[in-house]
Amino acid sequence: MRIRKNLMNPKNNPEGMIEVLRKAPKVALFSHVSPDGDCIGSMLALGLALEKMGKEVSFYNLNSVPSYLAFLPGSSRISQELPSPQPETLLFVDCTDLGRVNLSRPEISEGSTVLNLDHHISNLFFGDFNWVDAQASAVGEVALTLISELGVELDVDMATNLYTAIVTDSGCFQYSNTTAQTHRLTADLLDLGVDFSSIHHHIFNQKPFAQIKLLQCALEGLEIHADGQLAIMMLSAEDFEHSGADQEMSEGLVNYARSIAGVEVAVLLKEVGPQEIKGGLRSNLWLNVNEIAALFGGGGHHRAAGCTLRIPMAEAKQRIITAIEEALTIGWNH
Repeated sequence: MRIRKNLMNPKNNPEGMIEVLRKAPKVALFSHVSPDGDCIGSMLALGLALEKMGKEVSFYNLNSVPSYLAFLPGSSRISQELPSPQPETLLFVDCTDLGRVNLSRPEISEGSTVLNLDHHISNLFFGDFNWVDAQASAVGEVALTLISELGVELDVDMATNLYTAIVTDSGCFQYSNTTAQTHRLTADLLDLGVDFSSIHHHIFNQKPFAQIKLLQCALEGLEIHADGQLAIMMLSAEDFEHSGADQEMSEGLVNYARSIAGVEVAVLLKEVGPQEIKGGLRSNLWLNVNEIAALFGGGGHHRAAGCTLRIPMAEAKQRIITAIEEALTIGWNH
C-alpha cells in the first residue's frame, strides 16, 4: 500500500509525519467533538498500531463515545480529560482545525509536534506535519495507509475500527466519495476476518427508541423549498428533551430528507445551546455544500458539510434557505 501521489497542497508532508511517529516514545491522539465512526474508528486503529510499535498512547475526545460505537475495540480507553503532561507528539485525527477539539494553539505545549491527519477539503493545514487527502472517502483510508507505511501488521481489532471508519463516512459505500480504492482497502480488511455483519448491526440496525422519537420530531417540521430541490428539518432543545434523545442521536437524520425524490440538498438544523444552531448539509448530485457551509464559518466536503450559527433558529433557517436557494439558482457546480 502506497501513499496516494495526488496530495497537491505543498503543506502536505506524509513522509515527515511517518518519521515523527517512528521516533516518538509517547503519542496523544485527538478526535473531533460530536464524534462519529470515522474519527473514533481511525483514532483507535492508529493508537493500537502505535502501541504495537511499543509507543505509550493516550486517546482524547471532549465528548463520550456514542453508544452505537461502544463496541469498537479500545473505545473504553478514550478519555474526556486532556493528557497531562502533554507528550511531545500530538496526532489530530479527522479535524479540519484545532477548534474541532475545542483547543487553540496556545493551549498546546510549546515543544509539542502537531500532526494533522484528515480528508476534509476545508482543512486548514494547522499541523507541523500534515497529511490531508481530500479524495479519500474517510480518514480511515488515510489511517490505513499510515499504519501500512509504519510497517505495522494489521490485526482484527485495528481492522474492525478501520472498517467502521470507512463504512460510516462513505454512507455504507453509497456516497459519491466512494472510489475503487475504497473497495480495495475494505476488501483487505475483510480478509483479516472483520465481522462486517456485526458491525452493520451495531451501527445501522440498533436504533434507540429515543432516536426514533427524535426522527419523528424532525419529520414533523420538514419543509420543502426551491421547487422541491431543498428539504430542511429543524430540531429544538425541546425536541431533544421531549424525545429523551442525546445530541449524538441526531447523526444521520438529515439523510431522510436527502432521500426525498427531487431533492438536491438537505439540511438539518439543531439547537445545541441558547442561540447556537448547528447545521448539517448534504447534497445528492452536484451542489457543493462545502461552499455554502463556508459562508457561515463551517466546511467539510463537496457533498457533506456542517456549520454553526450563533443566532436564533428562525433566523438561522432563513439564512440557510436563502444561501441554498441562491446557490441552486446560480448553479455552484464544482
